[in-house]
Amino acid sequence: MPGWEYKVVPAPTKGQKGKGIKGAEARFAHALETLMNDMGRDGWEFQRAETLPSVERSGLTGSTTEWRNMLVFRRSVSVPLDDFKPELLPSPDDTPNVETDPGAPEQETAPADDEFVPGPGPTQMAQDNGVEETSPVSGMTASLKKLADYRKGADTKD
Repeated sequence: MPGWEYKVVPAPTKGQKGKGIKGAEARFAHALETLMNDMGRDGWEFQRAETLPSVERSGLTGSTTEWRNMLVFRRSVSVPLDDFKPELLPSPDDTPNVETDPGAPEQETAPADDEFVPGPGPTQMAQDNGVEETSPVSGMTASLKKLADYRKGADTKD
């Protein structure tokens, strides 16, 4: 089954002048003909014309529905989709054990028991005077309170 790609373009709204073409209706037909021939040269096949709604802003807070005339084209995808087959990855048991390169720098790993403890700075708690202090970063106060509660729990374990 062949794959398709689609292209939707707005239909012309204004006629196009041409040699020997007179009248608004003939100019409009010429504009449409030119557009369709240009698309055909690029391999696009005309499918249909559609009139579709488009909700657009009107004023500061309002919106209106404008109806747009669109032309739908399609062309065959250069590579059929049937050629793409999923590739199964090997199971974790089948993966080879990769040795580290002796010339590569060693990566430091933190011990599992080592916990992250933030230092002084914006994560330090201020004296609780009943006033909630906020930071420019939204939600900073809540995260600081959680950190303080966490530290209090760590202090009581000792």
